[in-house]
Amino acid sequence: MPLGFRRSKPTGRPGEWFYCIKHGKVEEGPECPAKDRLGPYATREEAAHALETAELRNREWKNDPRWNDRSADAPEE
Repeated sequence: MPLGFRRSKPTGRPGEWFYCIKHGKVEEGPECPAKDRLGPYATREEAAHALETAELRNREWKNDPRWNDRSADAPEE
């Protein structure tokens, strides 16, 4: 390991729930690095549905006129 490089442990608190996209599992804590997880969520159940929540939010944002500079008559991608 090069000098000055320190691998940090993921931070979080008990009671915070995350979904690890790398391992496809719900974790409390978290266990995996931030680049591989979604959250925090308030409950295990919310974390278990993280991918569905992200899909829904992406769809809403894609169709939100405040975040969409495409003209109204332009075809959808």
